[in-house]
Amino acid sequence: MSLVTIDINDEKWDEFVFNHPYGNIFQTTSIYDVYKATKNYTPIKICSIDEVTGEINGILLGVIINELNAILGSDFLGSFSTHSVVHSGPLVSDNSFGTLSKLIVEYDKVAENKSLYNEIWNLFDRGSSFNNLDNYIYEGHLNFLINLDQSEDELWREIHKARKKNINRATKGGVIVEEINNKKMIPIFYKLLKETYDNVKIPLADITLFESAFEQLVPKNMAKFFLARHEDQYIGARAVLTYKNFVHDWYAGASNNALSLYPNDFLVWHILKWGIENNYKVFDFGGAGKPDVEYGPREFKRRFGGELVNYGRYRLTYSPLKKKFTNFGFKIYQKFT
Repeated sequence: MSLVTIDINDEKWDEFVFNHPYGNIFQTTSIYDVYKATKNYTPIKICSIDEVTGEINGILLGVIINELNAILGSDFLGSFSTHSVVHSGPLVSDNSFGTLSKLIVEYDKVAENKSLYNEIWNLFDRGSSFNNLDNYIYEGHLNFLINLDQSEDELWREIHKARKKNINRATKGGVIVEEINNKKMIPIFYKLLKETYDNVKIPLADITLFESAFEQLVPKNMAKFFLARHEDQYIGARAVLTYKNFVHDWYAGASNNALSLYPNDFLVWHILKWGIENNYKVFDFGGAGKPDVEYGPREFKRRFGGELVNYGRYRLTYSPLKKKFTNFGFKIYQKFT
């Protein structure tokens, strides 16, 4: 028998995550603390304890996100855009469906009162782990994983020639990459992200997400923030999360007026080289869209080589009626922004 609780020591929680074969940064208490300090983010964490041994046998961390609240200017209207994400969880010690199911049921009890739907995003091939979850629907979702356990020359040979040409153009054009070591640079980083997100008409998380991540993750070597600069202008930005053997592509942006200098290509190449130099094994490109839906960034990512995987996502809609309203409202938002 297991006891579900929210009262658990952070050190024990993180030890469980680190030792789990699917352990990842998105299930750590450090990410919980980042979310907790982020405007319009509400993290939820639940733990399962074996009543016989008293040891953790399962954990689950998710977050309620309401990025449109500030844009819509209303808590009521914003509530129609609120959703939940469980990134690569839950984690259970014995692959017990009973423990896994219990954690998700308890999570849903909290999340359904605050969000329209919940999505479980898979970082790994979890096989049939979630297949029997009540009312959850599987959706294919692609990603590219790049092998960093090789030499820089070997990796360069895997990159498409057009992407190599862009990297070389950036080099010849005088583009350089700087790592952010001072929080005062985060507004510059955020401005570049905002320009890109506004261009594709997708809401961006509040700047407090990045300020919090810089404050809490960078000192633990769990995040890196990079800027691409040309002469005296910053033209590109990229942030990655780092944990165990993985480098996770997190957020990226670039100045629309500087795309001819290829800051996006140059930043990715810089990060890949950095990952090899620092003995990471895998670069996770952070998603490449649904298999049957056109997605522009997929082609950009594909040309860096790597393995195309489809680990998919699982979704449970708590309020179908509100979800329809949200879809309609989001189309209006995209039309008039």
